[in-house]
Amino acid sequence: MSLIKRSLPHILIVLGFIIASLAFFNPVLSGKMLYQNDIKLYEGMAKQQKDHRTKTGNETFWNNAAYGGMPTYQMGAKFPHDYMDKLDRLIRFLPRPADYLFLYLVSFYILMLVMRVPWKMAVLGALAFGFSAYLIIIIGVGHNSKAHAIAYFPLVIAGILLVFQKRYVWGFILTALAMGLEIQANHYQMTYYLGLLVFVLGVSYFIDAVKKKEIPHFFKSVSLLVIAVILGLATNATTLLSTSEYAETSIRGKDLLAENNITGASGKSGLDYDYITEYSYGKLESLNLFVPKLMGLGRASDLGNDSAFYQKLIELGQPVEQARYYSNVTGLYWGDQPFVEAPPYLGITVVFLALLGLLLTKGRLRWWLIGGMILSLALSWGKNLDFLTRFFVDYVPMYNKFRAVSSIQVILELLVPIAAVFGLHRLFNDRIPFAERQKKFFISLGVFGGLTLIFWLFGGSLFSFKTASETQLAIEQPFIFDAIKEDRITLLKSDSLRSLIYIILLGGVLWFMLKKKISENLTLLIVGVLIIADLVTIDRRSVDEGSFISKRKYQSYFQPTKVDNEILKDKSYYRVLDQARGLNNSHTNYFFNSLNGYSAVRPRKMEDLYFKHIAKGNLQVLNMLNVKYIIQRGEKGGLEYQENPGINGAAWFVEELKYVDGYKSEFDALGSIDTKKTAVIRKDFKSELGDFQPIKDSVSTASISKTTPDHLAYNVYTTNPGFLVLSEVYYKNGWKAYIDDKPEPIYPVDYTLRGIKVPAGNHKVEFKFEPQVVKTGSSITLISSILLMILILGGVFYQYKKTGSLLPLTKEDK
Repeated sequence: MSLIKRSLPHILIVLGFIIASLAFFNPVLSGKMLYQNDIKLYEGMAKQQKDHRTKTGNETFWNNAAYGGMPTYQMGAKFPHDYMDKLDRLIRFLPRPADYLFLYLVSFYILMLVMRVPWKMAVLGALAFGFSAYLIIIIGVGHNSKAHAIAYFPLVIAGILLVFQKRYVWGFILTALAMGLEIQANHYQMTYYLGLLVFVLGVSYFIDAVKKKEIPHFFKSVSLLVIAVILGLATNATTLLSTSEYAETSIRGKDLLAENNITGASGKSGLDYDYITEYSYGKLESLNLFVPKLMGLGRASDLGNDSAFYQKLIELGQPVEQARYYSNVTGLYWGDQPFVEAPPYLGITVVFLALLGLLLTKGRLRWWLIGGMILSLALSWGKNLDFLTRFFVDYVPMYNKFRAVSSIQVILELLVPIAAVFGLHRLFNDRIPFAERQKKFFISLGVFGGLTLIFWLFGGSLFSFKTASETQLAIEQPFIFDAIKEDRITLLKSDSLRSLIYIILLGGVLWFMLKKKISENLTLLIVGVLIIADLVTIDRRSVDEGSFISKRKYQSYFQPTKVDNEILKDKSYYRVLDQARGLNNSHTNYFFNSLNGYSAVRPRKMEDLYFKHIAKGNLQVLNMLNVKYIIQRGEKGGLEYQENPGINGAAWFVEELKYVDGYKSEFDALGSIDTKKTAVIRKDFKSELGDFQPIKDSVSTASISKTTPDHLAYNVYTTNPGFLVLSEVYYKNGWKAYIDDKPEPIYPVDYTLRGIKVPAGNHKVEFKFEPQVVKTGSSITLISSILLMILILGGVFYQYKKTGSLLPLTKEDK
């Protein structure tokens, strides 16, 4: 059979995936954009670097507009020789966000083919994975890099399985490419979770290899996979190295203000435990994997004027408009997390088939699926399974770098559809005794049919429908709480009935198939329709045509406010602090250099300064950061601004260097000094500076003459050797200082700023951001990309010479 003839069905299926992706996100065909709040916030953060790229044609790796200044490594920086990025863009050729859905579908379909699933069932599996509610939700809110990384999960697993299937050449190639694309997606938390799943897979295969006495094959496969993974990582060397370098200075790095940190030593690394587990999935909440709104979710507006809460407000005499407003903002979610707008619904149809798959599947596949599911669910419970979470936070490398532990459910998002496909596959398999298939079918039907029936009939009396924060409300205003509780019960019962109906329909179809009343093809068609109907109707609760806006409306979000326009009249060099919107917002970044920003890897030092000095009214810190304008809320709720007359300016000469022990002392000293006159520096640098103390006189001057993000220049004059402090963030790796083109060391002062010794006289002082990590990483990336291409071409040639085919065949396939 020719290559083209064998490939034709798969080509048609891929075309079908294209159509399905565009159909679901059909407004993109008319030029509309999906409104993604996180992407809007990113646009504000990245504005300066994009403007610099457009204006100069060069890439800047420093952004002076966000958090006082930070590298652009995690803000869409374009690195040299990033060929994985080009490959990724070639694969994701559809308009966003249809490209991510397409990637979900194709990637999972390939995995199913590698697992030797018939193409018809592989299509169903791809649909079950691609339209899973959580995967659509994250696209809707703008977690693009998360969606991107998850979409490559199946490809990585497919490559690994090919190697274990002794299809070494193609397995190596696919693993290296898929791993390279996975890292390119740039969501290391998701990739980390994938690593945990691969570890479980490896344990399953090792145990199986011991039983079958295939230890040599196991270690040969692992060795090949390690090389493939390293090669895939190396093609992203610039991203990995630069991110690793920056991470230590971010909130994912070490706590510099730890109480025991009295020397230069750094404190505990990683995020705070409470921050890590803030979004911990409730054990009971796990039931919304197959009953979507079991825990309420969303707002009371889901029920509109029919809600008991709305009716109670009207009964109490509230005006209609106020009643509507309160019903729109009152949460119906009653789970353990701070807030959840939409459920991580896997589909009752898919979950039913998955249980069937786990019951009918044996061996290493079954234990991998069960092990991965248990690990995923248990870790997603976070502080609700405290002993396990604390173990992982304290002892498992890098686990404490990531927050929102509930998101580890992405492993479930992958494994449940796999198990569902094998549930169908095994149910159709006549080699499994009919009695066994019938028994397992009835068990699955009984479990989920029974649960949904109980929730529908008795759910109102099984649960409290109350969050911990609502205890007082239930005591003080029981009539209000009872109305909210009634709405929560309504949602639970309606979605329980919905799931029960799908169970009955799916169970009926499968029973007729078992009894040979309908054909397998018709069964697959009906099952496919049920899966799509089940998932898409829930998806549409989060993403529908109303989620899309015109490009003109999207651009309107970036229009300056009246306050912005007033501040923009000032053409000098300064920073703006937006206290009205809070530290973590990116509106001001779009227009100004700012202390604000929006990033999951924001600089730790700036966060320390904001919450422990600035928020407590320390104007000396604002002065040293050159914050000239402060945006606040007025008495009537509108925006207004205040000018700070005491700023130190872009650069200034100090009268004194104050030496202290460690970061904490340096940080605390900012509460008692005049930053215009004194600079605080750690004793670590005293030996380098010697007995130097600056001598400042009234004629010493410093003015800024160049202000591009990665190149700052100053004209300075001093009659005596002085010490110049810059209102710029100190970053050890990359910034280089020059006085009259001669390199000079930069000293970290005032916890977060830069300082430099300046000899007497007139001088030109320059700071240039020239990160060595980008040069080193780019060289590694180029070499590894060339090596990978050579290995791919060599592998394809070897495969063709050996088998006479370009397809990854085994002897059994020929």
